Amino acid sequence: MGSEEIKRAAEIIASGRCVIALTGAGISVESGIPAFRGSQGLWDRYDPMEYAHISSFMSDPGKVWGMLAELYKIVLNAEPNPAHYALARLERLGKCEAVITQNVDALHQRAGSGRVIEFHGTGETLTCLSCSRQYGVQDLDLSRIPPRCTCGGVLKPDIVFFGEAIPPDALRESFELARRCDVVLVVGTSAQVYPAAQIPYEAKRAGAKVVEVNLEPTPLTGSVSDVFCQGKAGEVMPAIVQEVEALIKT
Repeated sequence: MGSEEIKRAAEIIASGRCVIALTGAGISVESGIPAFRGSQGLWDRYDPMEYAHISSFMSDPGKVWGMLAELYKIVLNAEPNPAHYALARLERLGKCEAVITQNVDALHQRAGSGRVIEFHGTGETLTCLSCSRQYGVQDLDLSRIPPRCTCGGVLKPDIVFFGEAIPPDALRESFELARRCDVVLVVGTSAQVYPAAQIPYEAKRAGAKVVEVNLEPTPLTGSVSDVFCQGKAGEVMPAIVQEVEALIKT
């Protein structure tokens, strides 16, 4: 990561009146949670377009829950990393109005972020497909696959599978923020999964600056992003926040 890019990113954020963040799987990889793209172990064995599609879940929930059980064991043991804590720090500094996340791991909340819009739902709750009773993740019994409600119905995590609609409130709130923010901080997302990937474009059209933090260039790099900080989110984000704090204090 270049120091000039870090400084430029910090200047943009520090001068922003309404700063929002859009995060993806890349921010949680350093917490041990595998991303769909790249060689990440779990997804070498499970095709996400097959196992993460709602039609697959509805036709064979036991098969999909075999994968979900492995993923839950990883997520439940994961801890927020420095990138999550850096975003929570930005919020406390008044420089992050909201985090819009494509992740379902609740690590932003555990790191201390107060306003988190879960664009793709959450794995923290599950709903019975038969009676709609809701359960917390603490009630999840992975010794029985698929997990079932007391009524006998199959439990489905409250995450957005491929083929399902984005929660209406999350969709509305995210795009309202995109249209009125003056800075959007994109962290750990390939910017290829829509409609979430549309958020930086929407913000840019409305006049916002785009700061991108990613391991590799994305479709945003060099076209939409005003500054691209290449590197691990857990290293880049604390460096940016440190610079923001210094600028705010001067």
